[in-house]
Amino acid sequence: MQARHFVQLVLLSAIWGGSFPLIRIAAPAFGPLPMACLRCAMAAVVLAVLMRVTRQAWPARGAWRAMAVLSLLTVVAPFVFFNWAGLVIPAGYSAVLNATTPLFGVLAGAVFREERLTGPKLAGCAVGLAGVALLVRLGPVRPDWPILLGVMACIAASACYGFGAILMKRATMAHQPLPASAAVHVAGALILLLPAAAAAPSVQWRPDALLALTVLGTVTSGFMYWISMRLMREIPASAATSSAFLIPMFGVSWGALFLGEQFTPGMLPGIALVLVACALVTGFNPLRSSR
Repeated sequence: MQARHFVQLVLLSAIWGGSFPLIRIAAPAFGPLPMACLRCAMAAVVLAVLMRVTRQAWPARGAWRAMAVLSLLTVVAPFVFFNWAGLVIPAGYSAVLNATTPLFGVLAGAVFREERLTGPKLAGCAVGLAGVALLVRLGPVRPDWPILLGVMACIAASACYGFGAILMKRATMAHQPLPASAAVHVAGALILLLPAAAAAPSVQWRPDALLALTVLGTVTSGFMYWISMRLMREIPASAATSSAFLIPMFGVSWGALFLGEQFTPGMLPGIALVLVACALVTGFNPLRSSR
């Protein structure tokens, strides 16, 4: 991996880690479905403007079905799941649980026969599950049913990201990253439109929530999704999902800094196990130089 790729991965991790405190702020005001729809719509507008400036064309009509499937896995379902989790669990929890994305990415590679599922990878899955269980049990919140359901929602979102990474990589081979990114968010907004409209009467237009949602839509969704697709075009999908390794560090830090969330020593073993699991299943070794 080249140095510029590593720098981009760190940048993605820092910004995506910051998305979890923003979700925690916006989700109670907007609700999971309207928030996801508005986030997709804002991202689509930003990317459409960039397309206009760079004079790039939209994907052909025949490609939109595949764009809709990609949108369901990498935008619609994860947004709704993380938004719902943001109602019940701290932002730091969501960020740490998002680190399971590479586990699911490797499993997806095995399912699609793009990678072989080995003993270390299976061991990594077991270690990852143990880390999640330890995190929930020893963290600063009581592990009641709403908390456990929030954890399950985060894991489901991470699974969507992991499996979606395979399709995302394929999309970058067939389309330019910017038009594909814009099409994914347009499709996401359309998919969510009717459910979001049904839940619209309960939306609270608080200034802080609107600001958080605007940053989520324009920066962490729109611009950074495009950057992610550009990066994935140049490196393997499993390497691209390794940005999730650093997201817990940033997510927990942003949550403590801006939301005053409690960080307890009991969380450290769970975080460590999740990161070790990700390293096992992806073969990632920070001490080994890339060539």
